[in-house]
Amino acid sequence: MRDVKGGLDPFNSTTGYTRSSFTSIGSFPNAKLLVHCVNAIESNDDTLSQQILWVLNNIAPPDGDSNQRLTCAFLRALIARAAKTGTCKLLPSMESAHCNLAIDTHKFSIIELASFVDLTPWHRFGYTAANAAILEAVEGYLVIHIVDLSLTHCMQIPTLIDAIANRFEVPPLIKLTVAGAIEDVPPLLDLSYEELGSKLVNFARSRNVIMEFRVIPSSYADGFSSFIEQLRVQHLVYAESGEALVINCHMMLHCIPEETLSGIHSTNSNAYSYESSSISSFRSMFLKSLRSLDPTLVVLVDEDADLTSNNLVCRLRSAFNYLWIPYDTVDTFLPRGSRQRQWYEADISWKIENVIAHEGMQRVERLEPKCRWIQRVRNANFRGISFAEDAISEVKTMLDEHAAGWGLKKEDDDIVLTWKGHNVVFASAWLPA
Repeated sequence: MRDVKGGLDPFNSTTGYTRSSFTSIGSFPNAKLLVHCVNAIESNDDTLSQQILWVLNNIAPPDGDSNQRLTCAFLRALIARAAKTGTCKLLPSMESAHCNLAIDTHKFSIIELASFVDLTPWHRFGYTAANAAILEAVEGYLVIHIVDLSLTHCMQIPTLIDAIANRFEVPPLIKLTVAGAIEDVPPLLDLSYEELGSKLVNFARSRNVIMEFRVIPSSYADGFSSFIEQLRVQHLVYAESGEALVINCHMMLHCIPEETLSGIHSTNSNAYSYESSSISSFRSMFLKSLRSLDPTLVVLVDEDADLTSNNLVCRLRSAFNYLWIPYDTVDTFLPRGSRQRQWYEADISWKIENVIAHEGMQRVERLEPKCRWIQRVRNANFRGISFAEDAISEVKTMLDEHAAGWGLKKEDDDIVLTWKGHNVVFASAWLPA
C-alpha cells in the first residue's frame, strides 16, 4: 500500500488498522481536514472554509494516488455543497478550478456495461450467489417469473439464462419483469429498456429458452408502490399456474427512502395498502408488500455500509470509511488513463457527491448495513436460508479470477464479499416464514 502524506496509510493491514477501529478518522490527515471543512461550511465560517479548501486542493490532486483521488472526490463534493447551499463563498481560484461541478458520468452501451461489471467482483459476487440460489429454488417449475430490481440493468440475466439452459433438459418459460430504468443513478445505459428487453429475449432464444420481458414504470421515491401493485395484479392472474416467483434485489433497495427522510408518510400515506402508522418507512412497507406476494425466493444483495445519517459529519466519516475501497481496488484491474477507469471513478465520484452535497429526496445513496437489512426482512416475516456449498464454491471460483485482496466470509446464513478483510457487499436469500 502507498504511503499517505503525513503518515502511513491507515488501511494497510500491517499497521494493525481494522474497519472496526475506524470509529474516528482524526488520525488520517486528509480525512481530518475534510471533517474540519464540513464543520466550517455548515457553520458559515467563510475564512476557515476557504483555508481548508485551499489546503485540500493542493494536497489532493485528481491524478494522485488512491487516497489523494478519494480526497479529491470528497473535496469536489464539498465545493458542490457549498456552491449549492451558498453557505460560504469560494476562493476565486477554487471557483475557477472547479467551475464545472457536473460529473461526467458515462452512458454505457450493453457491451460496454457487460464488460465493465465483469472487471471487479463488486457486482459479480452478487450475480453469482443470487443465480446459484435461484437455480436451486426453481427446480421443478415449468414457469419462472423473475422480478429484477437491479441498478445494473439486467446484466445478471444473461448468465442466469445460460445456467438455466445448461441445467434443464426442457428449459422453463422465463417471465422477466423489471422496474423502469432509474435514469439518474449510475451506471447509466444508452438505450431504452424496450430495446434492452428485445436483446435479452433474442439472447434467450439463441439458448433455446423462451422468455417474456416486461417493464413496469416505477419510482424508488415512493418505495416502488405502483410497481408492487401491478405485480400483485399480475401475480393474482398467474398464481394458480404454479409458476415460481423470484424477487431479485441487487443494489437498488437502498434508493428507497428510509426513516431519516422525514415527512414521507405525510405526502405518501396512501402509497401502500398498509397502515403507515404501524410501519416505519417505505423500505419496511416494500418488504411487507413483497411478503404478501408469497414469493418462492427473495434475494437481497447490497453494499454493506451506513450512509443514512442526517448528520453530515457522521455521513462523511461513514462514506470515507467505505469508499476508499473502490479507489484502492482500481489499481489492480485498470491502468491509469484508461477510459474505463475514468468511467469507474466518475461513478464513485457521483456517489460521493450524492452523499455529501445533497439532502432530502435528491440524496438517494442511503446505504444501510447488513445487520439492519436483515432485521427489516425478518420483520417482514421472511426467514433466511443458507447458500448451498455449490453456490459458495462458485463464488470462490469467480473470486480466483480477480486480485488476491478479494475474499469471502460467511456470517450466519449470509455471505459477504471483502477487500483486505473489510466488508464490501453482502448477499442473503429469503423464504416466506
